[in-house]
Amino acid sequence: MAEVVVKYGIVGVGMMGREHMLNIAHLQGAATVSCVADPHLPSQQSALNLAAKFGWSLKVFNGHQELLESGLCDAVIVSAPNMTHFHILMDIINHPRLHHILVEKPLCTTVKDCKKVIDSARRRPDIVVQVGLEYRYMPATAKLIDVVKSGKLGRVHMVAIREHRFPFLVKVNNWNRFNKNSGGTLVEKCCHFFDLMRLFVASNPVRVMASGSIDVNHKDEVYDGKVPDIIDNAFVIIEFENGSRGMLDLCMFAEGSKNEQEISVVGHIGKGEAFMPENIVRVGTRAAGGAGVETMKSEDPRIRYDGLHHGASYLEHLNFLDAIKAQGRHTPAVDLEDGLYSVAMGVAAQLSIEKGHFVTIKEVMD
Repeated sequence: MAEVVVKYGIVGVGMMGREHMLNIAHLQGAATVSCVADPHLPSQQSALNLAAKFGWSLKVFNGHQELLESGLCDAVIVSAPNMTHFHILMDIINHPRLHHILVEKPLCTTVKDCKKVIDSARRRPDIVVQVGLEYRYMPATAKLIDVVKSGKLGRVHMVAIREHRFPFLVKVNNWNRFNKNSGGTLVEKCCHFFDLMRLFVASNPVRVMASGSIDVNHKDEVYDGKVPDIIDNAFVIIEFENGSRGMLDLCMFAEGSKNEQEISVVGHIGKGEAFMPENIVRVGTRAAGGAGVETMKSEDPRIRYDGLHHGASYLEHLNFLDAIKAQGRHTPAVDLEDGLYSVAMGVAAQLSIEKGHFVTIKEVMD
C-alpha cells in the first residue's frame, strides 16, 4: 500500500518560506506543498515558479485565514515575519481541523506572546507545535551534542559560542531592520545559540548580562524616515540554575572568518569543539592533554539537501514529518518550552544592554 503524501501549507514564502519548499521537495515524495499564503506578490510568483519546477499544483492565498479554511493542507509551516507569528499561531491553534505546526524561530517576539501561545496549545492536546531552532541539527553541532550526552566531557561547566558572520540579509519591506518587528538581534538571530547553551548545560537560565551596540552595519540606511535600530555586535553572559555559564560572542561584520560558528563546551573531564561550515568536531580530555585531541569530520548521510543551513533544515523536516506521522504519540524534537526559553534569554539580553546591568529570567518571565 502506498504511503500517504503529507500536504503542507506555508504561511510566508519569502526567503525562508521558499527554503522550506526546497527542503520538502527533497523528502523523497513523502510530502508536497499544496498551498501558500503571502500578501507580497513577488513572493507569491517566486513560490509558483518553484512549485512548477517540482510539478506541484499550488494554490496561492493572500492571507493565512484563507489557507486555514481551504482544507488543502495537513500541516502548516509559519515562516512569515517575526512580528506576525503570534497572531498566525493563535489562529492555527484555534482551528480545530489543523494539528501540526512548524514555526520558524523565534516562536514570538515577546515572552508574553510566547506564553499565550503555550497556554492555548495546552488546551489542545491533539496539537503538535515544533519550533524551528534547526541549528541543533547542523552535523558538527549534532555530533558535539552527542559527545556531551555521552558523558565524555563530564559535567558541563562552560559553553562559549562565537558567531562571526555577514550582516542581516535584506527581507521583504526591510522588516528585519527594526527591533519592534524582529524582537531585536539577540532574539531574532541568537535564540539559536541560547537554545544550544540550554541544551548543552541541561539546565534553565537564571540571569543574563550583555553588552552590545550598532557600530558598523545599517547606519546609513533609512526606511520611511527611520534609521535601523538592530545591534550588529554583542557579548552575552548567561548563568544557569546548575551553576554552568554560557557566553555568546556575536559580530555581524566579520565576513573575513573561516568558520561562521564556533562552539566550545568544557566539562570537568574534557573539552569539545564544533566548527561550521567546516563540519569539524574536536574532542580532548584533561588527562590526555593537547596531544590527545581527536579531530573528526562530521557528516550525516540522511541529508539530501544542504540548503542555507548545511543540511540542518532538511533534518528538521525529517523530524517534523516523523511527528506528523506519529499522530500525537510523541512530542516534537524542539517544543514550545524550548522556543519560550530561547526567546526569554534573548529578551533578557536585549534588556540588559538597555539597562546596563544583569537581568534575571524571572524579570522577563513574570
